[in-house]
Amino acid sequence: MNVSKELEQVLLQVQKPARYTGGELNSVVKDPAGVRIRFAFCFPDLYEVGMSHLGMKILYGLFNEQEDVWCERVFAPDTDMEALMRERGIPLFGLESRDPIREFDFVGFTLQYELSYTGVLNMLDLAGIPLHAAERGDDCPLVVGGGPCVCNPEPLADFFDLFTLGEGEEVNLELFDLYRRHKQKGFRRAEFLRQAARIEGVYVPSLYEVSYREDGTVASVTARDGAPQRVRKRILVDMDAAYYPEKVVVPFIDIVHDRAMSEIFRGCIRGCRFCQAGFIYRPVREKSVDTIDRQSRALCESTGYEEFSLSSLSTSDYTGLSELLPRLLDWAEPEHTNISLPSLRVDGFSEELAARLNVLRRSGLTFAPEAGTQRLRDAINKNLSEEEILDTARKAFAGGWTTVKLYFMMGLPTETLEDVAGIAALGQKIVDCYYANPNKPKGKSVTVSISVSCFVPKPFTPFQWEPQDTAEQLKEKQAHLRASLTTRKISLSWHDADVSFLEGVLARGDRRLGPVIEGAWRRGCKLDSWSQYFSLAAWMEALEEAGLDPAFYANRRRSFEEVFPWDHLDYGVTKGFLMRENEKAYQSRTTPHCRQQCSGCGASVWKGGVCFEKRADSIQ
Repeated sequence: MNVSKELEQVLLQVQKPARYTGGELNSVVKDPAGVRIRFAFCFPDLYEVGMSHLGMKILYGLFNEQEDVWCERVFAPDTDMEALMRERGIPLFGLESRDPIREFDFVGFTLQYELSYTGVLNMLDLAGIPLHAAERGDDCPLVVGGGPCVCNPEPLADFFDLFTLGEGEEVNLELFDLYRRHKQKGFRRAEFLRQAARIEGVYVPSLYEVSYREDGTVASVTARDGAPQRVRKRILVDMDAAYYPEKVVVPFIDIVHDRAMSEIFRGCIRGCRFCQAGFIYRPVREKSVDTIDRQSRALCESTGYEEFSLSSLSTSDYTGLSELLPRLLDWAEPEHTNISLPSLRVDGFSEELAARLNVLRRSGLTFAPEAGTQRLRDAINKNLSEEEILDTARKAFAGGWTTVKLYFMMGLPTETLEDVAGIAALGQKIVDCYYANPNKPKGKSVTVSISVSCFVPKPFTPFQWEPQDTAEQLKEKQAHLRASLTTRKISLSWHDADVSFLEGVLARGDRRLGPVIEGAWRRGCKLDSWSQYFSLAAWMEALEEAGLDPAFYANRRRSFEEVFPWDHLDYGVTKGFLMRENEKAYQSRTTPHCRQQCSGCGASVWKGGVCFEKRADSIQ
């Protein structure tokens, strides 16, 4: 079925038709007769969010470079478009061809955050693909999942044929090779999945049996039919040799991050104990200055963007930053192209960096102290002193900045009300730094924005054993923080505690949550990360229907002996290391970062990156 004619009528009736038209600059259109594999790259959220995702840009380019593969983009329709699609019988389609994705070979979802899970089911339903993997025949597309949430995919195990752990560039091409061979001899789904499970980094949940203890915890996870007992993530060691697109699709409408993105390294050296990304993307692997310079320029030339960002988990930790910025500015400045430096650490903001940033279009600076007191910053291993924070503020204000945004977390393990009030106190000290600056701009006041998220314990972190604060506790702390503010120079915002509670349930969930996700979807949940669509009541009804207590997943402290739903998945960071880090948190003891000292996390098994850089303590 080609939906183009019907679609043209529908697009006249929706709020943002450009979300659904395709045809953007640099989008890839191929002849369906000339390809052997069609891949629908699905982002289970709106176009504006999905089009900002770097991983989609990389894999879209890589897949389409394969002569016999055609990768198309698919996003969740907004409610107005969905209603018309269901009314007119228009199935979910690929933007490039407008063909129904149920006719494709692979339907791949990137799972970036837990609140997108009902969106996955809604997109499968719109596509006319059976929700449950067990109900799909040989003529159905293979439903594949990747992204950070795959470090615990168990709540979604019923709905996916397979997951790819870690970085997707190599493992997906190996899957395509296997699929070509199977398609040539007559595709049989069950046999393909058995063989796919033998590819490193591929997890086929139907080949694993889970048993539970009487107390509801996992007793065991057992592999069968030749699947490995532990599935290890995939990474790229040589980032200079890794594929990176020279051009990306340029949207017709504004998106969340509407600029080119230049990836400078993967991983993080820091080891903040709450941060899942800092552990599951280890080890740090950098690109060379030459590679970043070449890729950044190519992207700007092919897209016409007048701004690009240097993308990483902690940009100021890039070892070649002092060499890189002048190289980039040599061509960016004459072409009036702005360079954005997100993910700066407070202790990485030097006077030299401030001077270089000064030649760019100035926007506000953003930093993440995460906690308001030194004791709590040490407990979470932020390795950042109050004096460093205030010194950074002084440098920024001396450099002419008047707007600073600060990110904090609330509900962290060992947190007290004194720590909560410390957030307001630190904000006040930064305001005072501005007014103590003798060269502050005349007639301009300072704006300090404090944004506070709610801590959610995540798998593969030292805090994976910790209870999450209840929504009631978080709301009490939010009220305490507001009462602690003493100036209008500070604006305060925070995350919805109910949303964070649900995220906590799903993050450490097991397979028994599959019916809960389906039950919530059947009650109308589908765009849960948008406040206007979020319904905690619908989720609570689904949990009650399944006979599950959400506090079991979110608010319960786990013992070190407990078997986790994700223990059969290997992200290279050992459980013993995470236990040691958990114990150090309760002693407010910090761990040096990877370039100072190897802490033996386990990531050296990949034989590359920061683990094998020369250090004083190096034993390699």
